[in-house]
Amino acid sequence: MAAEDAAAPVPPASPFAQVLENIRNLSQRQKLAAGGALAFGIALIVGVMLWSRQPDYSVLFSNLAEKDGGAVVTSLQAQNIPYKFSDNGNAILVPATQVHDLRLRLAAQGIPKGGLVGFELMENQKLGLSQFHEQVNYQRALEGELSRTISSIAAVAGARVHLAIPKQTAFLRDEQKPTASVLVNLHTGRTLDAAQVAGIVHLISSSVPQLSNDNVSVIDQDGSLLTKKPDPMRMASLDPTQLKYVKELEEGYIDRINSILKPILGTGNFRAQVTADVDFNVTEQTAETYRPNPSPEQAIRSQQSNESQTREQGPQGVPGALTNQPPVPATAPLTTPAVPGAAGATGQPPLNTTKSATINYEVDKTVQHTRKSLGQIKRLSVAVAVNHKAEKDKNGAVKTTPLPDAEMKRIEDLVREAMGYSKERGDSINVASSAFVASEQDALPETPIWKDPDNVSLFKELIKYLVIAGVIAFVAFGVIRPLMKQVMPQPEVKDEEEDETGTRREGEEGEEGEEGEEGSAVTLSPEAAARLAYDEKLVKVHELAKGNPRMVANLIKEWMGSNEQQR
Repeated sequence: MAAEDAAAPVPPASPFAQVLENIRNLSQRQKLAAGGALAFGIALIVGVMLWSRQPDYSVLFSNLAEKDGGAVVTSLQAQNIPYKFSDNGNAILVPATQVHDLRLRLAAQGIPKGGLVGFELMENQKLGLSQFHEQVNYQRALEGELSRTISSIAAVAGARVHLAIPKQTAFLRDEQKPTASVLVNLHTGRTLDAAQVAGIVHLISSSVPQLSNDNVSVIDQDGSLLTKKPDPMRMASLDPTQLKYVKELEEGYIDRINSILKPILGTGNFRAQVTADVDFNVTEQTAETYRPNPSPEQAIRSQQSNESQTREQGPQGVPGALTNQPPVPATAPLTTPAVPGAAGATGQPPLNTTKSATINYEVDKTVQHTRKSLGQIKRLSVAVAVNHKAEKDKNGAVKTTPLPDAEMKRIEDLVREAMGYSKERGDSINVASSAFVASEQDALPETPIWKDPDNVSLFKELIKYLVIAGVIAFVAFGVIRPLMKQVMPQPEVKDEEEDETGTRREGEEGEEGEEGEEGSAVTLSPEAAARLAYDEKLVKVHELAKGNPRMVANLIKEWMGSNEQQR
């Protein structure tokens, strides 16, 4: 018994030493298999992490011609740079960190060249070209440069310019003016306003000698003529800025009505429209008024008086030829007595007196210059439609009922105050209650969750993280855990029994391997436990030798080889 106890193996001093011993006890094939499994797990985790961290792609070039796109792809393949195309195929995507570098590299190679040629065409002129060829090349270069300039506008994706430059002649009556046609390809959802079209026309006419704005035509990709000649009647009566002002004015009133009715009725339960009659007539009036001067307010501006007296002999005798005869000589003195107070009494001619007076009075004058402001509101018309109120009956069914008259009157008063109702101006307002009909957009079924673009991207991210978690779990529980079980030390097994009362009792040290009293458990000493562990290991070795004798033989050969090497 003592010999068997002495032959029992002594357990390792520490778990780490036990792990090292278990690793040394593994066969060469087991070690290779464990190393391969561990390397495969690490490689799998690293590969999944790299796959999940794909670089962000950005647009390198978009809307390229097929020839330029092929040149760009060929250059990227030659440089071993990853690339991919957008969903619609209109853009070439590359890693975001290399976008600017690649653009500079491709620009150094002259890529993309573009479908248009500019004045670089004049750099490779050959000797012996005729004047006609030189003129054609110049026209092509000018068209290309103008197309590039127009394409730089934000709303324009591409442009083509066609110039018709007639040959110069020495006869004025045979002279023809040049013309130009421009085709612009606009981005989706973008338009050119009148100012931008006028700028393109002015650019073309300024670049070609003797080309007037009227001889330039601009059309879009749909074939719509953008340079329509304005109607004189329309230009005399309507102005785009005036129409825009009326629209903004109406939208302002609609916003006022919406802001005051939305808290009361809720969103979607009413609709409001406003029509404004705006006076854009410019009126200038000058009035000059004269009023009679009342006596109390009479004012003298200037006054002039003139009085004169003369003593001259007036004409005498009967008018005619006799009065022009010289006087006859006097014969005898007059004997008739003189009349007192007469002129002849004193021998002096009579006295002539003349008086004149001129008085100028101030005239009451009023000059009035009146200019009416532009854009005055002549009349407002407001219409408001209110949805019926939804109510539930006793059975829980939803039914709609019109709003009561008192509430309709309250809504009308609110709208009246919000719009600034004026009876003198002739404003009108109409508020009606009616059940709204669901629109086609509201009737359409909602997009399923799995088809929503936002949810699709979320599902992709979730699947990616689930794959990563699955791989990590597989490596942890399928590779690392079995290896750890193989090399980690096994816990010692102790035979313990519990009685019905749940108490545990230890036997006496002297009674080793014997049963104690009924309901008690015996605890083995360390030497007995080591003996029992040795017996169990010995039984397992016998079973292993019977089941796999080849492995036991190889193990013995390895032990013998190691002993020989130690010697």
